[in-house]
Formats: sequence, C-alpha cells, structure tokens
Amino acid sequence: MSNHPAPLVVARDLVKVYGRTPALRGASLELGAGEILAVTGPSGSGKSTLLHCLAGIDRPDTGSVTYRGERVDTLPERRLSELRRSDFGVVFQFGQLVPELTALDNVALPLMLAGSTRGAAQESAACWLDRFGAADQGALRPGEMSGGQAQRVALARALVTGPAVVFADEPTGALDSLAAEQVMTALMRTARESGTAVLVITHDAQVAAYADREVRLRDGAPAGLEVNA
Repeated sequence: MSNHPAPLVVARDLVKVYGRTPALRGASLELGAGEILAVTGPSGSGKSTLLHCLAGIDRPDTGSVTYRGERVDTLPERRLSELRRSDFGVVFQFGQLVPELTALDNVALPLMLAGSTRGAAQESAACWLDRFGAADQGALRPGEMSGGQAQRVALARALVTGPAVVFADEPTGALDSLAAEQVMTALMRTARESGTAVLVITHDAQVAAYADREVRLRDGAPAGLEVNA
C-alpha cells in the first residue's frame, strides 16, 4: 500500500456541541482508501462523536465530512441509509446484534435489506462467519454467545456487504485481552484482503498498534499524529 493512499473520507473543522459541552472543537482528519487508522485519546476527548459524524450517524454543527467527494453531513437520511447499507460498515463496543435473530440471520440481515433473497444472504453470511472463525455460532442467538463470539459476528455483519469503510467504535472494549487480540487479528486480516479502509476508535495501545497510523484526540481536536511501524 502507498504511504499516501487517496483520501476516501475527509473531515474538515468539525464542531459538535451537546448542550453546553463541546465534543468536537475543529477536528480535521483524512482516511485513505484501504488505510487502517486508529483514533485514540482519553475518555471524553470526542472519539465516538467523531466516528458518528464521519459515518453519518450524527451531524456536526459546523464543518464538513465528505466521502469520495460527496458531502455526508448534508445528505438526506434516505441517501445516508443507502451509504450505510452499501459503503459503510459500523461496529460498536457491544456489537448491537439483533437479540431475536441467530448469528447467521444477523449477518444476513444487511444483504436482505439491500434486496438479496434469504437463501443467497444466508449463504454469504455463512462464508463471512467462517472468515471470522465463527462458523459454529451460526445457529446461536446473541444471548447464547460470549462477548468475543458476538463481536466476531458483529464484524462479519459489518463486512458482509463489501463496504469501502468500516467504522469500529471500541470494538474490543468489552473483551478480555485474548479475545481482543483474536478479534483484531481477524478484522485486520480481512480488511487487508478486501482492501477495506478501517477507522477504529480505541483507548487500547495494543489495538492501536494494528493500525497504519494513529491520530490522538484531546479536547475534541487532534493532538498529535503517529505513524505506526
């Protein structure tokens, strides 16, 4: 991969205030095509708010977010939903799987929402569960899985549509160190194989070490840049 991949997601001068509390204070950031970028910083530094703005889950008060040149922060909700179904994958700390569905159907769900038949969606979902070492979890519901198992299923669900970008918000935050290492290894291997860009929010230096580059946030703005070896 080039040291300077083409910008895929670009944030400029993002400001976001909740009540009287500023979460972002002029944050700017670029994520290159196929790049693995870690955003780190202390609790309350604005990491999750930044991810939500980049993924179109929330809108900044001022500033801009573009994806392949298209303004994300001003898009109508219908177009944002399209992007989240096709181009963006999102993983949260606690997976946020649908509790009533099996692991197989959780992973198949984005494909069915995009118009795939149930059979085709389940076939693809089974392949993705296998890629994340969760093939034997297919018939289980989230309440029957460990945290590490559920997070592997959540990652498979985020990647099943072949997104250009995966936004991962503390994906190992609820896991023990062994499960965290297994989940991150699976995510990095799969992202590299498919050329998927990953923006991972983390407070864990070991997780950040998997990335090509690390940006540290402090008080809602980047406080430093580190290129990982």
